[in-house]
Amino acid sequence: MIIRKSLSGRIFDTCNIAFLLLIGAVTLFPIYYTVVLSFTDPIEYYQKPLILFPTMWSLEAYKTLLSTPQFPRAISISLFLATVGTALSLIVTSGLAYAVSRKRLRFRRFIMFLLLFTILFQPGLIPSYLVVRQLGLIDSVWALILPVLSSGWFVLLMKGFFDSIPDSLEEAARIDGANEIGIWIRIILPLSLPSLVAFGLFFAVGYWNTYFSALMYVNDFKLWPLQVLLQNMLTDPSSATGNLDFRSNKQMPTETLKMAAVVIATVPIMLVYPFLQKHFAKGAMIGSVKE
Repeated sequence: MIIRKSLSGRIFDTCNIAFLLLIGAVTLFPIYYTVVLSFTDPIEYYQKPLILFPTMWSLEAYKTLLSTPQFPRAISISLFLATVGTALSLIVTSGLAYAVSRKRLRFRRFIMFLLLFTILFQPGLIPSYLVVRQLGLIDSVWALILPVLSSGWFVLLMKGFFDSIPDSLEEAARIDGANEIGIWIRIILPLSLPSLVAFGLFFAVGYWNTYFSALMYVNDFKLWPLQVLLQNMLTDPSSATGNLDFRSNKQMPTETLKMAAVVIATVPIMLVYPFLQKHFAKGAMIGSVKE
């Protein structure tokens, strides 16, 4: 049976769709303009005040950025943070979450209290900086990984997922002679793949977008991650043609260089997310509702 909507209902649907399309266009236009401007030929950029669809496409901005020693180095540092940092964070977070999810763990309540304490009370910038300096991590990429290796909130969330795994699987593995590490690696982690993918995406995005901690702990510009270098380009236009030591066209517009840098900094995460979306949606919900 087809239910016909009234005239007022059709008008409301039309206005609602038009409003959502307008919001979508306003949201997507900056992204579209950034990508288009990064591929615009320098000659056309100087000739037109506003370019919505260039007639002359060019990769000169990307070639100029990648021809510098600083920009590829910053990309490699960000990739190192996103891969190594994410792997270490998943190992530490999943290991601690599995430990506190076992009721037989000694001092389990005290450890849970410490995790909750770290969520409610933060140490502050000065104590964090003093700890990093005393550990000798200033001007080191490990200063961008170790202080944020895990968080109490992620541990508690992953613990909720581990609580949903039946204890019978662990007991059967123990009867077969498996120890705690074997149970964690061979049983718990494979069953936790959706959760690991979800948390891994959180960690990867956080490490890839590392900015403030790099400003605090890294003084050597050779160790700057991509976001710090990008911020330096956006706030100081002269760095786009001076401090970055370009070897190619000195007349390259700074705006196209900045837009190309933004695209390079954004595309990797945008490409990773569609492949992990299925596991991400499942892992984000598992453990949030208990039966």
